[in-house]
Amino acid sequence: MLLVTGVNGGLGTLVLERLGAREGVVAGSRTPGAVEAGVPVRLVDFDRPETLAEAFAGVRTLLLISAGAAEDDVVIARHGAAIGAAERAGVEHVVYTSLSGDGDHLPYALAHRWTERRLRESGTLRWTVLRNGLYAELLAAIAAPGPDGVITAPLGAGRLAAVARADLAEAAAKVALAPAGHAGRTYELVGERAVGGAEVAGVLGAEYRPGGLAQARTALAASDALHDFQVPMTVGTYSAIAHGFLAGPGGPGDLAALLGRPPRPALEVIAGR
Repeated sequence: MLLVTGVNGGLGTLVLERLGAREGVVAGSRTPGAVEAGVPVRLVDFDRPETLAEAFAGVRTLLLISAGAAEDDVVIARHGAAIGAAERAGVEHVVYTSLSGDGDHLPYALAHRWTERRLRESGTLRWTVLRNGLYAELLAAIAAPGPDGVITAPLGAGRLAAVARADLAEAAAKVALAPAGHAGRTYELVGERAVGGAEVAGVLGAEYRPGGLAQARTALAASDALHDFQVPMTVGTYSAIAHGFLAGPGGPGDLAALLGRPPRPALEVIAGR
C-alpha cells in the first residue's frame, strides 16, 4: 500500500492525479471530506499524532509531502511525529519531498534538513529524498506585476532555476510507485534553465524595475496575504535569488532523468501556456 500525505495541497493534488485510481493507493489528509480523488482516504493529521497509528496501518510506502507552512519548530514536530509513527507501523520506505540543496540559504531550509537527517538515522526505514526546487508558480506569484504593469520584486539581476510543480508531482509519483530502485538516493530536482525578473516581465508584457529588500519587506508586512512568519521567508527568498544562490546547474539533472524527458520550461508555466 502507498499512502500519500498532504493531498489537499498543490503538490499532493497533482501527485494523486498522476497516480490515478491505482489499486493500493491511499490518500492522507487532515480533512478527508475535502479529498475529491477517487481513491480511499484516511485521516492523517500530523498535529494529532494519535491519528497516525491507524492511518499508517498496512502501509508499505509513505510519500511524505512536507508540511512546511509553519514555523520551524512546528514543521519539525510534524515530520518527527510522522516518521516515528511510520517506524512503529512497520512502513518500509519513506519518500520525502524536501528542498533543493542550493536552498540551504533559504530561511525555511532547516526543517527540511532536519527531516532528511532523521530519515538517514532511522534504524528501520528505507528512504528517498526528492529535493524539490522552487516552483515556477511561486516565482510567478512573488514577481507578479503591480496594477501599473511594473514588476518591482527585488530580484536584481539574479536568476532562479524554477521548476513546474506538475513535473515535481510526476517525479514523486514515479519514485513512490517503485521506491526500491531509489533507496538511499537524494535527487536534486531543479529547472534546467534559470530565469530572472526581466524574462518574467518579457513573457507577461510587463516592465521590470526591481526595488530593494527593505521596500519589499515593508510591502509584505502591510499585506494581508501572508502570515507574520512568512514575511522574512519571502524576503529571504528574494535575497537568495538576487544574489545568485538559486540559479541551478544550468543543464540536465536528476529531474530530466526521472521524468524521461526535459522538464517544462519555467517561462511557459509563468506565461500560462
